[in-house]
Amino acid sequence: MEQNEVVLRAIGILTQSAEWIRTADRDAEAGEGVGAEPVAGAEGVESGAGQIGSLLAEVFPSFTVSSEATPLEAAHSVTEAALPPIMQLIGAFTFVFTELARVHDAGRTDVTSEELLRELALRMSRPDDAE
Repeated sequence: MEQNEVVLRAIGILTQSAEWIRTADRDAEAGEGVGAEPVAGAEGVESGAGQIGSLLAEVFPSFTVSSEATPLEAAHSVTEAALPPIMQLIGAFTFVFTELARVHDAGRTDVTSEELLRELALRMSRPDDAE
């Protein structure tokens, strides 16, 4: 999976998380004073887990470890296979976080985080503009 695709998926997860939080807040407010404890945003959490799991399944490669491998050799094999996708995911989320932080630290109030995420997604969707 190309890095810009991973960034786009990270942006999608972060964009959707804003909706999950709004839903959880609405559910919590609706449950106040009723006497029942709401399960705030349970659907959103399950949906988020599905999206994150799907991203992990696409990014992480399949690999096998020889049954004759020592525990140390097996650990090295897992690390060797897992490290590049882990770095790719960390890079994607770090890039998005840095862009959000840059706008926030500049004191800009003319753009919301969701608008910035949308702008980043559009930028990353154009291969010649992707970073």
